Order: sequence, then structure tokens, then C-alpha cells
Amino acid sequence: MNRRLFAIMRKEFIHILRDPRTLVVMLVMPVVELILLGYTATTDIRHLHVAVYDADHTAQSRQLIDAYNASDYFKISNYVQSEGEMATLLDRGDIRAGLVIPAGYGDNLVKGATAQVAFVIDGSDPSVATTAFAASQSVGQALNTQIIQQRLGIDVTSLGGVDVRPRVWYNPDLRSANYMIPALIGLILQFLTILFTAQTIVREREQGTIEQLVVTPIKAWELVVGKLIPYVVIAFFDLAEVLVIGVLWFDVPMHGSLVLLAGESLLFLLTTLGLGLFISSSAKTQQEAFLLAMMINLPGIFLSGFFFPLEAMPPAFQALSYLIPLRYMLIILRSIVVKGVGLDAFRDQTLALVIFAIVIMTAASLRFKKSLE
Repeated sequence: MNRRLFAIMRKEFIHILRDPRTLVVMLVMPVVELILLGYTATTDIRHLHVAVYDADHTAQSRQLIDAYNASDYFKISNYVQSEGEMATLLDRGDIRAGLVIPAGYGDNLVKGATAQVAFVIDGSDPSVATTAFAASQSVGQALNTQIIQQRLGIDVTSLGGVDVRPRVWYNPDLRSANYMIPALIGLILQFLTILFTAQTIVREREQGTIEQLVVTPIKAWELVVGKLIPYVVIAFFDLAEVLVIGVLWFDVPMHGSLVLLAGESLLFLLTTLGLGLFISSSAKTQQEAFLLAMMINLPGIFLSGFFFPLEAMPPAFQALSYLIPLRYMLIILRSIVVKGVGLDAFRDQTLALVIFAIVIMTAASLRFKKSLE
């Protein structure tokens, strides 16, 4: 190996090891973020607290209550004596929904008439409300089918008609962890590499050692590569760390190739490290570098499709998302980990990362060379 390059790498590793707090953050933060987001950034809504106002008190009303309580989506936590009491619980946030069974519900069912009930949902959180709305209809329809079968004495599914049987590929149980954990790999790689790489040149400038590097025979590219390689090593350690915890702790299946995942991750790292280097060579202080890094990281999180589907965004923001490298990396990660597909399935995304890596690293290197001059 080039001796000058090795010397710069050794120097950067020493810088990292001499600051144990930063090293701990770089190694422990991925685990903390993975555990926190793995449990909290989930769309799986289960056991919503529901209050019941049963004004009928018949066997039929109890059957309806049991049907909702047996569902994984709902948990009957309160029995109230009036709709006003239910409204109070909804106002306080003690419950997320309420089931109102009017008097005469059981008699209507016995007569063969339509028996209506009300299912009141707290819509202050649209994601929860949407799930509760769909689940309430599903439970009601299932019970309705059961009641009709008991009344007619036949299997209503044998009467013909349309029989839709959905089949979910790649993630049959619709576990949000299988969707979020692979994305966390890309998010953590971007966040850490940009944040800490942005400090490298600024730190040298603040410590007054940048002038010493300039007068040495070290070439600009050797200084760049020597400073970046230690962060590549740490980033791959973080990648392995997150992947192992995701598979063993969160039971996320790894369907694709680890070699392909490592190669795509290295390509993505070239873009994030380049962004960090560009910030570091442009900023005057470490505080300024930190703020610039956050200005890049935060929009990347929201415009990449990590939290919110790109299809749900306005067209202008969808167009803006094409400038975010994390957008392409998330598609690649989910394709490899969840779908288990090969390079042919995300060739366009890989090409986009190649273009980003070339453009960003070139711009960062030119900016870095100019700052040395």
C-alpha cells in the first residue's frame, strides 16, 4: 500500500480512537436508532382501546362485542352507560374508538331486518383511524356473513359471485419491521457518514494541522482517500451490526445476496462520504459543518420514502426526491433484503447511485483541493 496513504489512514484512525465519546456514538448510535425506530416507526396497529355502549344487552349484542374483542385490532377496555361518557373518553384520549349498539339490535336480527350499529373512531391520527375504519368493517362483514349462514342454514360462499382471494408476496404477514429495518440501514449509513465525515477537514483546520498536511509530499487524492477509508470501515461495521440485530432480534428475513448488499452499500457510501467531504472543505467551524450536515440529512429522510410513500407526495416533491440518493438506496435495500431479487431488478437505481457517486466525489475533491490551496 502507498506509504503516504497508509500514514493518513493511520492518522485518521488515531484521531477517532483519541475521541472515545465520538467512537462510542458511531458504534452505539446505530443500535439505539435501530431499536427505537424498529419498535416505534411501525404501521402495525394492534389492540386499539375501544369503549362499548350496549343499550341492547342481548345475546346478539354480546356476540358482536365478542367478535370485535377477538380481533387483534381491538381491545374492549371500557363499558360505558351513555354516549356522553364515551365522548368524554374519546376527548381525553383514553380510547381510540367506540362501539354503540342501540336498543332493538337483537330484535332486528331475529326478525331478519337490518340491524345498524355505530363505530365511532378518533380521527386525530389519520393512520390509526384508517386502520381502525378498515378493521371495523372487516369484523362487521365477517360477523354478518356468519349470521346469514346461520339464518339460511347454507354456506353463502357456495351461492356464486365474485370470490376475491388476495395473496401478498414478499411480506405475507405485512410486518412493518420487514419494511422499515432494511430502510434503517440506508438511513443510518447516510446519517453517520455525512455527520462525521463533515468534521474531518474542519477539525484539522481548527487544530491548525491542515497547514502541516499541505506542506508535506502527500497528494490531494491520498489525503482524501486516507481520511475517508476509516469511515468506510466503521460504516461497514455499522452495516453488519444493524443487519445482524435486524435478523436475530426483529426476525427480518434476509432473502438476498450479502455480497450484492455490500457492493451497493459501498456505492451509496461514496455519495454520502462525498457529501460529508464537500461540507467539511466548505465549512469554517465544526458547528457550521454539523448544521450543514443536518440540512442535508433531514430533507433526505422525508423525501426518500423512508417514512412516507413517494406516491402520496405532491408531484413537485416527487420530482425533488429524484435528487436524493437515499431514495434509490431504499429501493435497493428493500429489494435485496425483502424480495431477494438480483441486480436486474434495480439496475436503474444502481446507475443513479453511480452517477451520484461520480458527480459528488468529483465536486468534493475539487472543492477539497481548492480549500487546500
